[in-house]
Amino acid sequence: MCSLVWFGNNLRISDNTSLYKACAHNSVIGVFCFDPRWFQPGDFGFVKMGKFRAKFLWETVVALRNALKTLNIPLLVFHEKPEIVLPQLVEKHSITTIYLQKEWTRDERQVVQAVRQGLPATVAFESESDQFLFHPEDIPYTSPEGIPNVFTAFRKKCEKYSQIRPVIPVPKPKSAQNLSKGKLPMPTPGDLSIPEFETDTRSAFPFAGGENAAKQRLDHYFWETKKLAYYKHTRNGLLGADYSSKFSPWLANGAISPRTIYWEIRRFEKEIRKNQDTYWLIFELIWRDYFKYVSLKYKDRIFALGGILQKDYHWKTEEQAKSDWIGGTTSEPFVNANMLELAHTGWMSNRGRQNVASYWSKTLEQDWRIGAAYFESMLLDYDVHTNWGNWMYNSGVGNDPRDRKFNIKRQAEMYDPNGTFQKLWLQQSLF
Repeated sequence: MCSLVWFGNNLRISDNTSLYKACAHNSVIGVFCFDPRWFQPGDFGFVKMGKFRAKFLWETVVALRNALKTLNIPLLVFHEKPEIVLPQLVEKHSITTIYLQKEWTRDERQVVQAVRQGLPATVAFESESDQFLFHPEDIPYTSPEGIPNVFTAFRKKCEKYSQIRPVIPVPKPKSAQNLSKGKLPMPTPGDLSIPEFETDTRSAFPFAGGENAAKQRLDHYFWETKKLAYYKHTRNGLLGADYSSKFSPWLANGAISPRTIYWEIRRFEKEIRKNQDTYWLIFELIWRDYFKYVSLKYKDRIFALGGILQKDYHWKTEEQAKSDWIGGTTSEPFVNANMLELAHTGWMSNRGRQNVASYWSKTLEQDWRIGAAYFESMLLDYDVHTNWGNWMYNSGVGNDPRDRKFNIKRQAEMYDPNGTFQKLWLQQSLF
């Protein structure tokens, strides 16, 4: 019997339940598809995956392929739709079981359904929930409908009644013969139409993709610099690589798991220091979990104009407002600086994201989904749940019980008092 691991946003060999279970079979192959739909315009006209995330993803897949090779498992990489590729592989290799990460949001769900329709009913699908910190089977809610609409209630109940599962070990290598089951050239960035570009020297995220890079970053942030011990005090920074953990791009495509980070935090607390700062990184991992559970509860409503609250605001869709916001030419220098950072690097700080989102939806009163779709295209760390959940939150149609609006000038005075960040990015225009 031969099993197939259909890799998605779980691009690692450690703490990967799908890979671990697949290795119980005599033969295992992996497959990853660069879906052509990712590089086409989405609902609001933006290419769904821009060059920054595409390059980072390509680096991650290359790293995964090399890691799997050490386990004598081939990773077949295609630039094609999964519903075309997988039925061919199932027939060629007599696949009995497909292992994959569980997905439930619209686009991902439709792809899985399309693959299933092209396969014999005898092929089993085994989906896993490794993208969570708190596994869905372990949370104190009997169904997604019971997930509260306020984060604090969710966090406190999960912290009280749920346990974090241990990290799944790396599987033992298969026989060398298994590696011969798949030989396929790795698509180049050129094959995927990813343009060549150099990382901007001003970038706060000058890192490469891949599981090893993620673990090197963890080692640097925790053990070499011990920055974890100051995380809460620096996390609202704007400049440099170490004001925050920067784990989110690797978490987004699954090059590292939230459980891996959690247990490393606990080790740090035991061996170095335990304080409010170390807890705050766990706090942020729980926020990430929460948005996944919100999308699990409300499904496609996270993409609706009225959000999960179904609020009927009078949103605008002004082309000039969009051009100014994207191009960093609004009346707010702090917004402009953050938007230019995003345009040049694919990265923006958490503080910046909240401000530019609030400005777009609350000050300009523009359709919040346009902003969310632009972030989807541009962000290195785009994650469907976190991105759309945060945009709903900041736009008054999501999980913010206070429906707050940011005072942009006050925010700039608090977080960029000397204007250093603004000067860095406003020295040149995007256009």
